[in-house]
Amino acid sequence: MPLSPAALFLMEDSSDSSDSDMDELLDDDMEDTVVLVAVKELADRQKKVRGGSKVGRLCIPRNRKLGNDLLMRDYFAEVPTYPPHLFRRRYRMRRSLFNKIVRTCETNTRYFKRKRNAAGLLGFSAHQKISAVMRILAYGIPADYADEYLRIGEDTSMESVRRFCKVMIRMYGPVYLRAPNEQDTVRLMAQNEARGWPGMLGSIDCMHWTWKNCPKAYQGIYCGKSHDPTIILEAVASEDLWIWHCFFGLPGSLNDINVLHRSHLLARLASGDAPACNYTVNGHDYTMGYYLADGIYPEWSTFVKTIRNPLSRAESEFAKAQEAARKDIERAFGVLQARFAIVRGPSRFWDKETLKDIMTTCVILHNMIIEDERDLNLEFFFDNVGTRVKPARNPDQIEAFLETYRNIENAGSHKQLQEDLIQHHWMRHGGH
Repeated sequence: MPLSPAALFLMEDSSDSSDSDMDELLDDDMEDTVVLVAVKELADRQKKVRGGSKVGRLCIPRNRKLGNDLLMRDYFAEVPTYPPHLFRRRYRMRRSLFNKIVRTCETNTRYFKRKRNAAGLLGFSAHQKISAVMRILAYGIPADYADEYLRIGEDTSMESVRRFCKVMIRMYGPVYLRAPNEQDTVRLMAQNEARGWPGMLGSIDCMHWTWKNCPKAYQGIYCGKSHDPTIILEAVASEDLWIWHCFFGLPGSLNDINVLHRSHLLARLASGDAPACNYTVNGHDYTMGYYLADGIYPEWSTFVKTIRNPLSRAESEFAKAQEAARKDIERAFGVLQARFAIVRGPSRFWDKETLKDIMTTCVILHNMIIEDERDLNLEFFFDNVGTRVKPARNPDQIEAFLETYRNIENAGSHKQLQEDLIQHHWMRHGGH
């Protein structure tokens, strides 16, 4: 095996040196240095040899075309083998929405375009790759489970999941993960006022996702009260189960208060960019919307909690109404886990970035399915998304920011709002 120029240089340098001092220094070490350089280069060359050139390497002739033809005939033909209700059950969405997602992936990334390899054979189609992704997300199955039907290997399925999540977040995230704009805020407040909650924007809570393949070095951080490594999702949902806020990635050893202090839920409100929420309860005017929360959340003016031990009929009526309305977020978590079993069972991925992309993609798909399957004027619902004119800010931005946060964390406002809502619900249900 020929040596590299570095090794030859060391050998020539050792043979041409005539100084006695250099001979004393290099005689003992030069041979070892030359040997080490040669061994390292040999090892590097062996690593670069690709497995495809080895005789006897296992290569499965999967017949990709057959897998694509079966898939198209079963689900995407003009008269498919399986009717629409079975497509809806297995893909978690209607065929029209799935085809829209496939077209978006094909248009915006080369990975999902069907290409020919060096041998001239057609590769996997976008329908094959995204069908494998949906089976993994919907059923939580291992990556090689769909190989027998879709003829797609484990590595390709895993890579398809990662690429699909990136495309969905980039293309649909700004719309389906947005915070409520003016139109959304008006609609949410009108819907919740009809339910007896004027000024309410949604319900907030956290959900834990078990991380089965959490590295041992991180398990002390991610193990919480369940003694299993988990990652936390903080979310806000409305009555129609739309998830308006999604914050994922903090370790399971934290509680809801720790997550709240790190999330961006109240960032727009503190910076002055949130839409105005003006409403009146029991004769008192308020300018900040609120979220229904459980007992662990702090007594801030943006949260309304239940009364653990009600002492009067009015407090009992309020506690019952608050606990019933706060089930919106619990129902949203239940539907999200039922639709996408991958976030219900233990995750098998090793890196947290992939888990974050998967959870975010499941929330996007959840909102897309809700929008696709309800009777709603989409022109009103998505009117002026991303084009809202920001209100003028106070020139002294730091002082305005701190003042807003003091108002958010005002326990007195929290108590006053709670008392007003207690009286509001008591009068609403005919109390005297």
